Amino acid sequence: FASYYGHHMVLQKEPVGALVWGYGELGTTVTVALSGDGGLVVMKKTAEVKGPSGTWTTLLDPMEPGGPYELTARQGTENVTLQDVYFGDVWLCSGQSNMAMTVLQITNASQELAAASQYPYVRLFAVAPTRSDHELEDLEGIDLPWSIPTPEILGHGNFTYFSAICWLLGQRLYETLGYPVGLVEAAWGGTPIEAWSSPRALRACGLLEEMGSPSFMPVPMFCPPSSTVLFSSPSGPHAPSVLWNAMIHPLLNLTLQGVAWYQGEENTLLNTDLYNCTFPALIADWRRAFHAGSAGQTHPLLPFGFVQLSTYRRQSPQDTFPRLRWHQTADLGVVPNTRMPNTFMAVAMDLGDERSPYGSIHPRDKQNVAHRLHLGARAVAYGEKNLVFQGPYPTRALLEVTRALLNITYTQELVWRSRDMPAFEVCCSRQASPCEWVLAPVVTVQSHQVTLSVAGCGRLVLGLRYAWAEWPCDYQACVLYNPGGLPAPPFL
Repeated sequence: FASYYGHHMVLQKEPVGALVWGYGELGTTVTVALSGDGGLVVMKKTAEVKGPSGTWTTLLDPMEPGGPYELTARQGTENVTLQDVYFGDVWLCSGQSNMAMTVLQITNASQELAAASQYPYVRLFAVAPTRSDHELEDLEGIDLPWSIPTPEILGHGNFTYFSAICWLLGQRLYETLGYPVGLVEAAWGGTPIEAWSSPRALRACGLLEEMGSPSFMPVPMFCPPSSTVLFSSPSGPHAPSVLWNAMIHPLLNLTLQGVAWYQGEENTLLNTDLYNCTFPALIADWRRAFHAGSAGQTHPLLPFGFVQLSTYRRQSPQDTFPRLRWHQTADLGVVPNTRMPNTFMAVAMDLGDERSPYGSIHPRDKQNVAHRLHLGARAVAYGEKNLVFQGPYPTRALLEVTRALLNITYTQELVWRSRDMPAFEVCCSRQASPCEWVLAPVVTVQSHQVTLSVAGCGRLVLGLRYAWAEWPCDYQACVLYNPGGLPAPPFL
């Protein structure tokens, strides 16, 4: 009980209850008491210690946000007391190295670290990077027990704790909500989605059988063109389910408000075109597992936010990055959608950082990422109405054959920032051969419409794509934005 939790923790507030659990002597009864100021007992619960694991669980009544409380578990003459416990919203942050980047590593790090003391009610917990071949009931390692933020904790080291994106999102949520926020980080650099997925989720995508065979060896990291670091080193484990087993499964009893996820770079090297199955399957599976693990308290459609891949190499001929970005939306371009309900996405392809000391795959601007995630969280997780939380998206494309023009209509007002960026391409048919992609220059941009020239296309236009490149934009200068500065996401 004590090793898992710790002082300063945040438990999920009403309208749901927080599940509390721990170990004890088989067959005994544990009494759990929550007391407020002056030791006044607010709530008392009892729980039986059950085998074979010798664990007990009890569900607290829904609590209004706030604190501090003391939480005591007593068994016979022994007791454990946790102090400075608050109720608020608990968010889980997971993924690979861009999620693991600490506040020390980002733009304006010194100002961000100095501001830590202004957020004593944003509480932090970090799971140690560990793997397991079977599902664990408890964490094998904790990098950071529940803590109040300090510059030392937020800038502990490179790719350790605490996650910059998670912290910046929590900070913004706290400013919006005005009550405590608990952040749980479980991230490991260089890890594919398969390692974070349960066997059940992998089987849903037809993966586990082939992954069990010796031929399933993850491709080695390709070497970057210069001496820049590609992924945080050493690269994380790839084997199926090993991080689900060790870093996610032990957390399932937590009652959560939402999840933030930043992962996918590793899957530009591994099972790229399965991501449109593996990602929705992971989301659905985590939701089912957290709902069941929290005795039905975590919402069955747990809000799930994620970051769409940023950039890597400027002139790369590879298309694995745009393909992965597209698959992150289950090939529908925007979320939430029918295959990914109650999700939200931060587009990041315009935040590239070629001079990042951690390699261009690790952009330092995490503030804009957190801002975009926060907008999505407000709209999707908190139901804020009429909030624009994503950029413009096309609703239709009409071909004017005689004038060789293609008119694309968008959902929002358009701001055209970068006129010389080759952003739109059309797939032209040359008789019976497969179509080939050629540049379609922008002729005009009106408030909700872009007109392209397809004069270079000859006969038939069979496809249209936007920002389909590993590095499609210069810094904060994609072609199309909305007036609020949110970029139009890529599409195919």
